[in-house]
Amino acid sequence: MKKGFRYVIIGGGLAGASAIKGIRGRDKEGEVLLIGAESERPYDRPPLTKKLWFGKKKVEEIYLYEPGYYGENGVELKLGTKAVKLDPVGKTVTDDTGAGFSYEKLLIATGGTPRKLDLPGADIDDIIYYRNLGDYTRLRERAGKGASAIVVGGGFIGSEIAASLNMNGVDVTMVFPSPYICHKVFPEGLGRALQAEFGKRGIKVFASESPTSFAGSGGKLVARTTGEMVFQADVVIVGAGILPATDLARGAGLKVEDGIIVDEFMRTSGPDVYAAGDVANFPYKELGKRMRVEHWDNALSQGELAGANMAGGAEPYYHMPYFFSDLFDFGYEAVGEVSSSLETFADWQEENMKGVVYYLREGRVRGVMLCNIWDKVDEARELIKKGERFTYSDLKGKIK
Repeated sequence: MKKGFRYVIIGGGLAGASAIKGIRGRDKEGEVLLIGAESERPYDRPPLTKKLWFGKKKVEEIYLYEPGYYGENGVELKLGTKAVKLDPVGKTVTDDTGAGFSYEKLLIATGGTPRKLDLPGADIDDIIYYRNLGDYTRLRERAGKGASAIVVGGGFIGSEIAASLNMNGVDVTMVFPSPYICHKVFPEGLGRALQAEFGKRGIKVFASESPTSFAGSGGKLVARTTGEMVFQADVVIVGAGILPATDLARGAGLKVEDGIIVDEFMRTSGPDVYAAGDVANFPYKELGKRMRVEHWDNALSQGELAGANMAGGAEPYYHMPYFFSDLFDFGYEAVGEVSSSLETFADWQEENMKGVVYYLREGRVRGVMLCNIWDKVDEARELIKKGERFTYSDLKGKIK
């Protein structure tokens, strides 16, 4: 393998793979090296909790590009390898095999690592901290029809995997410390209604409850909780969120604060070093604040733009990324600052099933959640961009 490249991409997820397209849109010849910690070539993550379980996709269909794409586009892949040292001054990166590579421009797209529980027994091998394709494969082997599972976490990953397992005939118990499902995003009425639906589907939901320890017993896993409850299952899945993978950047002296600090062009504080995706803390123009966004659309758009800017472009990242989820019959798309800490107004056509939830601060729309309403994300973006003050009556029927 060559030792010098015009472009080095660290991270084999969606942001890193999308950067290839951005680079090749401006530079057809410059050599590219992509270093990925996973042994798999880049793939889409959303199907891991959704379409793979619903039978709407097969594993071979989630890969972002065909194997030949990389060679045809002058990209060398070094997979199953972790970058461990970055020297922004000398413009070199070293991986965990000891191999070193020089670069002209470098992108950090290392994403995030699952948040681990600091509890007795939380490091048992059979506990799955759900994040990647390997985790999906392991869970598929353990969670056949009639199996039992404990899902720790009531956020995006926990709620999606609990619903998917339930639909595949698994006996699911959910345990999480928040008062209701996805409480950081859903207004309380919606969150509690969805939680009730989980219960109707046969999922045993224990909100405001946290595990205190795990142990193996007779081929089963046993979880004990703060409320002195004891649960037993064939498998435990933890979906407690992720931490941005900033060790490489921090070790290189780059500015890090809840992710790697970048400007609107995705440039870090280091010369010719860029960052994109889950790991990047960027200025969100339309909201007037810095954010780190852990969603598919952001990784896709940000990675491509970073690649283009590495290859000589100068376009700012002003895109407003959206995100989406499906929980049984309840599907939604959302954009902007979607936080239950904001004031919310729900304009329901069918209560807690179909309608629009507006997230406001001082009467201005900061975020919009479209519940079982489709192809309206651009309308929601424009509403946020306007920055106008609205009353609830103004918002009634605004998007439908």
